[in-house]
Amino acid sequence: MLHKVVYLPSSSSFSTALCSNHNESSVLISLRFDNSNCLETRFFFSFTASKFFKDAISKQACVHLLAHIFCTFHQKLSSFELFDSTLAELAILLRDLESAGKPLMDKHREGNLLNLVNSLIDMIGEPAKKLHTARSRNDQVLTDFRLWCRDAIDSIVERIKYLQFALVSLALKNEGLIVPGYTHLQRAQPVLLQHLLLAYVEQLERDAGRLLDCRVRLNFCPLGACALAGTGLPIDRFMTSEALGFTAPMNNSIDAVSDRDFVLELLSANSITAIHLSRLGEEWVLWASEEFGFITPSDSVSTGSSIMPQKKNPDPMELVRGKSARVVGDLVTLLTLCKGLPLAYNRDLQEDKEPVFDSVKTILGMLEVSAEFAQNITFNQERIKKALPAGHLDATTLADYLVKLRKIGMGVPFRTSHDIAGRSVALCVSKNCQLKDLSLDELRSIDPVFDNDVYEFLGVENAVEKFCSYGSTGSACVADQLNYWMTKLEIS
Repeated sequence: MLHKVVYLPSSSSFSTALCSNHNESSVLISLRFDNSNCLETRFFFSFTASKFFKDAISKQACVHLLAHIFCTFHQKLSSFELFDSTLAELAILLRDLESAGKPLMDKHREGNLLNLVNSLIDMIGEPAKKLHTARSRNDQVLTDFRLWCRDAIDSIVERIKYLQFALVSLALKNEGLIVPGYTHLQRAQPVLLQHLLLAYVEQLERDAGRLLDCRVRLNFCPLGACALAGTGLPIDRFMTSEALGFTAPMNNSIDAVSDRDFVLELLSANSITAIHLSRLGEEWVLWASEEFGFITPSDSVSTGSSIMPQKKNPDPMELVRGKSARVVGDLVTLLTLCKGLPLAYNRDLQEDKEPVFDSVKTILGMLEVSAEFAQNITFNQERIKKALPAGHLDATTLADYLVKLRKIGMGVPFRTSHDIAGRSVALCVSKNCQLKDLSLDELRSIDPVFDNDVYEFLGVENAVEKFCSYGSTGSACVADQLNYWMTKLEIS
């Protein structure tokens, strides 16, 4: 398949041709307009030009041109000599793109299509003008963009797996550690830290799933749709689609050049991922504060203050939290861009590249920083253990105990047990003690149903052990969850 490219040895001839001056205008519409007044030849060029963002998909442009010229040769629309020459020169350019890190494009030529075709005309000669056969900038750019987004999704999913690996590894290092679980940012119930970390792993798995679903839907090829109506030339769109690794060509040529669902879906998936990372960042920023003191970031992932010498700030996760706004903003930008556009192609859609590139770059950075931070924090177990008694975290377990009482048949109805447990907590508050510190007589003064076995349910350790429902924070349940993720992520 042609989307697997072999890079051939470098040649300076292609770079020279790209940088040379041209007497012939570089703009396709120049013969239609008076050159002295043409929009594309005046200062408005810098406003309308999309080359800066199309440079990012230069590699994809080369790859798709290889597939296209192969198809035109197969359909007898071009010669073998042109196919052979184009293949050689594009392979050199691809090698140069890979080694130089940036495309060598003539700034006076608008976009990749004209850059590539005109440069190949310089090198190959008149026959290279056939390279534009059965192509428009509309379907060409969309093909390149879909190829780029497909690669971007693969990179993001890989980073997601890396962060999942880091979180599971962190969980393994803290086996048995109980932390307060919160609702409304108020202490609620005791949970295993491993359970809490695996909650983020689950969120990330859904993030990866959304991206992979998006990849399935975007993997259809617009090449051959041309401007909007297709072409009267006998091209084989199924051949180019297969050569580029697409599932099939897009069914409707108008839809092919106007569709931006795939980028909206990509940015939506990125936004949800960014929100998850922001929530993780918020939790760790809070936990690193003196007020919590649950984690200590290493010096390698902390910053100081320009004026306060004692400060040690978890800046990376603060920026992860902050950059989520940028990713969401990219989505809103594209939604707003697309909302009022009639079919088919409109020049507004040139503005779809920048938010996508920014979103992908930002989310990749957020994922990498989060994984690095996860590998460089320590949970302060003694501080956490000292903090656990506050909040009567075992109150719900006490209510469960009353429900499960056997000596009175089916036990106490939960609403009644809830009231009894609430009155028990109120007694603790008045005595400044924990539920497990109440004597049996004190508990029976609230309700005579209590028995000695109640103490098997009190205290955070006992409370955690009593959880048994699927997916709960009980030790056995969390062990099953952890084993699942170790197997899935191939952690030994």
